[in-house]
Amino acid sequence: MSALVSAAGPAVVLSNLRVAFGKVQVVDGVDLTVERGQALALIGESGSGKSVTLRAILRLFPESRSRIEGGIFAAGKDVQALGKRALADFRGGDVSMIFQEPLLAFDPVYTVGQQITEAIHRHETITKADARKRALALFERVRIPSPERRLDNYPHEMSGGMRQRAMIALALACHPQVLLADEPTTALDATVQIQVLLLLRELQRDLGLSIVIVTHDLGAAVEVADRIAVMYAGKIVETGTAHQVVLDPHHPYTIGLLRSRAEGALEKGARLQTIPGSPPDLANRPAGCPFAPRCFLAEERCQTEMPPVGEIAPGHRVACWHTDEAASAYRAGPTPVRAIEPLPA
Repeated sequence: MSALVSAAGPAVVLSNLRVAFGKVQVVDGVDLTVERGQALALIGESGSGKSVTLRAILRLFPESRSRIEGGIFAAGKDVQALGKRALADFRGGDVSMIFQEPLLAFDPVYTVGQQITEAIHRHETITKADARKRALALFERVRIPSPERRLDNYPHEMSGGMRQRAMIALALACHPQVLLADEPTTALDATVQIQVLLLLRELQRDLGLSIVIVTHDLGAAVEVADRIAVMYAGKIVETGTAHQVVLDPHHPYTIGLLRSRAEGALEKGARLQTIPGSPPDLANRPAGCPFAPRCFLAEERCQTEMPPVGEIAPGHRVACWHTDEAASAYRAGPTPVRAIEPLPA
């Protein structure tokens, strides 16, 4: 068996992952490794390809309307090689997902308890009574108040925070090795967001889970993740520990994300910086670095050549021609916010 799919190897390995819908390349050559017991956060603007990457791990896209290439190895299995039955066992058994909007993810015509017990019964030889006992224990574990009564609630009868906790319980029902979380706090208020993030971190530590969380919230990423991968236009542009990426960024896009936070303002009442322009049209992908039209350090080379990924420190990898200049600019203070003028063809 390949080392990539060894049971003792990493929890998730993506090797040159490419996902296309028709002629549009949404994910373009992603390489990522998530070690066992580790939490990785994928961050970036909407449309960067984060959720598509996550769903590709479970092969959730219809084969007739999508094309997935490259290696996907998760929980010791070659996901690309799984047949229909093995894939059905893999989903929810080895790898589970917490979806962005639990009200849409749960079936509205069945109680939440019925859906969790059905999932357990599908993957394991267990009585429905024992499956319900496990569902109740999971509700207690994720701290849903009055858990026995809430098992008999329909999804619309629960608050947003309780539905998200119920979705976490469903994801954990069959003891997965890997937990995928797609924007798990987007629809929640700030107080409940923190509670859910702390719960995920606690579960990851207590159960030894490997977690991949998609978010555009750097605060959420730092709260949950050991490592952060910054994604732009379907490519990973910077990866490192949470400390490396947040405190010592070397890619202009990462710096733009950090500077656009309220915490990045230099003084009270200071105007927030923004990243100028818009993400590129993936149907007409630029030849060079996709971030070049928005980058304050871009030069002609950036518009014509895609920079290779280089390691600037152990575990800290960046795809940029100007890593040193970007890091120096970040340390010096606010970065320029005006995009460069397009270079002549």
